[in-house]
Amino acid sequence: MKATSLLQGQHRKVETLFGKLERGRADADTVLEELANSLAAHMAIEQEIFYPAVKKVDSTLVAESFEEHALAELELKRLLASEPGDETFDARVTALKELIQHHVEEEEQELFPKVEKALDESMLADMGKQMKARFDEVYDAGFEAAVPRGMSKTSADASQKKNAKKARSAA
Repeated sequence: MKATSLLQGQHRKVETLFGKLERGRADADTVLEELANSLAAHMAIEQEIFYPAVKKVDSTLVAESFEEHALAELELKRLLASEPGDETFDARVTALKELIQHHVEEEEQELFPKVEKALDESMLADMGKQMKARFDEVYDAGFEAAVPRGMSKTSADASQKKNAKKARSAA
């Protein structure tokens, strides 16, 4: 499966999980854990594999995507700190959903079409395999293992720093 198709499938899964949280028909703690693990793994594969590979296609949009990940991660941490039924829970679900929706729209309408024009099918398929394997690894380890603790650091910050260091050493 090509990288962009994999990411789009994950976007649809996250949308479904938000719907379950909003409708309140499923166990909120279970859905929230699945959402947190899915988002952490999705952000990891974009930050570690996809964005570095496509940065030359649109560096401005990739930089903005890292920032959106940082904001979404902070909002997800805030959501995880609240209890279903608390007055803040629904507001935090809505805020996170809106952040994610904006991010998904930009990726699917702006970045992915550019990437699919710039990279050949074989490269996208190879990247998709690598991303799927890493997604499963991060998802199984869970949100807590994938993101820094506290509110002052995010995985997006750590990935950008690591990617910059790789770029400097390659030059």
